[in-house]
Amino acid sequence: MSPETSAQGGGSSSVLRLVVGLGNPGQRYVRTRHNVGFRLVERLAGDGAWRNFEGLGQWCREGGLLLAKPMTFMNESGRMVGNFARFHRIKPSELLVCFDDVSLALGRLRLRARGSSGGQKGMESVLGAFGTEDIPRLRVGIGPQTPGMDCAAFVLSPFRPEEEELLEKALDEAAAAVRAAAVEGLETAMNRYNPS
Repeated sequence: MSPETSAQGGGSSSVLRLVVGLGNPGQRYVRTRHNVGFRLVERLAGDGAWRNFEGLGQWCREGGLLLAKPMTFMNESGRMVGNFARFHRIKPSELLVCFDDVSLALGRLRLRARGSSGGQKGMESVLGAFGTEDIPRLRVGIGPQTPGMDCAAFVLSPFRPEEEELLEKALDEAAAAVRAAAVEGLETAMNRYNPS
C-alpha cells in the first residue's frame, strides 16, 4: 500500500501519510463499539510491530503509511495525534482519522475530507489539537442506538455475535477504502465507497 502515487489520482491535493484509529485502551474495551477505529488500523497493520510514542499511543508502519492508535482514552485522542503529526511533519490534509459513528447504521461507511466532529469526542479532540476542521475522516457505522439506552453505555457495549459478522465485512470494506485513498486519492475513494 503505497501512498506516493495518490497525488496523481482522484483529484486529491495531498498524499495520505497517516491513518489514525480511535478507541480506548485496555482489555475491557477491545470488542466494544467505540473501538472500531482501533480494529481497523490493526487490520491494516497486519503483522506489523506496534511501537510506543511518548507514552501517548502506539504506531507502526505499513508500506508507505504510518498507522497510529492513541492510548489516552477517546476524549483526549488529540494529544497523541497532534504530537505525532508534528513530530513527523504531517499536515492535517495528510491525515485520515477512523472512528465509530452511532448515527450511521451498522456497517455503513462515510468518507469525508472535512467537517465537524459530529459529536464524536475523539474526533472533537483531534480537531481541537490541529485547530481546523479540514481533516479527512472515515466514519464506520455502529448504530442504531438501542432505544432507551444511554449513548455512552451503548458505545461502550460489545457487539452482539450477529452484529460481529456485519462488522467484519464493514472493516474489510473500510480497509479497502483506506487503501484506495492512499493509492488513488481521497476523492476517488469517496466516490467509490460512500453510499449514494
